Amino acid sequence: MAIYQKIIVGIAVWFGFVQIAAAQNGGDSTARASKWSFHFQATVIGQQHSGFRSMYRGDNSLADSVEPTAQSLTATIFVGRRLWKGAAFYFNPEVSGGKGLSSASGVAGALNGETYRVGAVQPQVFIARAYLQQHFRLGKAEEDIADDVNQVADKVPSSRITVSIGKFAMEDFYDNNAYGKDPRTQFFNWSVWANGAWDYPANTRGYTEGVVVELIKPKYAIRISTVAVPRIANYHLMEYNGHAHAETFEFQHQLQFGQRSGTIRFLVSSAWNRAPSYKQGLAAITSQDTFLLHVIRGASENTTYGGHKYGLGLNIDQQLSDDLGFFCRVGWNDGKYVTWAFTEIDRTLSGGLALKGTKWKRRNDVAGIAGVVNGVSQEHRDFLAAGGYGFILGDGRLNYGHEGILETYYNAQLNRFLQLTFDYQYVNHPGYNKDRGPVHVFGLRGHIMF
Repeated sequence: MAIYQKIIVGIAVWFGFVQIAAAQNGGDSTARASKWSFHFQATVIGQQHSGFRSMYRGDNSLADSVEPTAQSLTATIFVGRRLWKGAAFYFNPEVSGGKGLSSASGVAGALNGETYRVGAVQPQVFIARAYLQQHFRLGKAEEDIADDVNQVADKVPSSRITVSIGKFAMEDFYDNNAYGKDPRTQFFNWSVWANGAWDYPANTRGYTEGVVVELIKPKYAIRISTVAVPRIANYHLMEYNGHAHAETFEFQHQLQFGQRSGTIRFLVSSAWNRAPSYKQGLAAITSQDTFLLHVIRGASENTTYGGHKYGLGLNIDQQLSDDLGFFCRVGWNDGKYVTWAFTEIDRTLSGGLALKGTKWKRRNDVAGIAGVVNGVSQEHRDFLAAGGYGFILGDGRLNYGHEGILETYYNAQLNRFLQLTFDYQYVNHPGYNKDRGPVHVFGLRGHIMF
């Protein structure tokens, strides 16, 4: 932990100097606030799980004995600069390091939402985001947007087309949810804070390059994108050409439940890449085609294209009272081609509640509970049962059962900048295997944000 703490303190001190310098730069403070945006976050997560029943294990199994505590770190500087009317540029240097339990393998609904960004145990510095955003006016009405992470304070048209182009994360724009979205402040589990069945295009750390176009109206929004996909499963290098690309469409509409607001989102995704099919994988096991099996595991680059995966997602969040909110997701993909970017889930159903601590005089604290059921296609389960390996799962064989996860957390706001979270996850049939588990997972998270 010492090296992580030094990195976080160093970045925080540097960032503090940047803010002081900006504040001392002459001119009107309101004008300055509208030109620049500076924010910083650092998140450290530690997790440990119990030992559990295991009749056998494979290369990608969650360890059945108690592992040493797995730790992860991310630290990000969010810089935004207003350029000309309606335009801004966003730039995010980031540090990440550490690893997940069993190197983030063995559970389709992986246990730490920060580890998908981590590419090495030792902390590394890289550029997470660098993109240009332009708003185009569609009407006379305007609204104020406040200074926030990757958002420069400005007055923008209420009806507009927004174009974002560059490097970003797909979840920056899609599959948003008020109560189950951010693993830095909310639920840890991959299949709770995101739609697990959406194999969304991303490199090892969760980022891609491309363009997103949004039609934003007061009551609804429509967004569509075309972006790059990994050259190899779960790989850091991306490609975009006539055979390798991904398109995503989302329709978002505001809900009204009595006097309470909510949002419904419908997502359609499609990706073309070098992924083999699970049927090809089964044939490769029979013929002992080690090259193709390495391709499926993300260890080799396929020489041919032809992978195509499409999926659907439904996402709802709804305020039930001043302090209580509900959310749910449903996701499905065709499950014919191997997982290429996110995780090995082809069907998912999740839902949960988030409660503010107003009743016990801790109005900035939040307690959450959620449940999720994950599954895979028949082709996918046949491949795993035959001893196949993806880059997340593979026990050597499989007694199939739906993976069920229960997660609960308590996020305490200790002061203006610091949050501390206690988290517990119960996983039944980890990796869809009735012969393994259940497992209890305990986590502690520290989060700094300013």
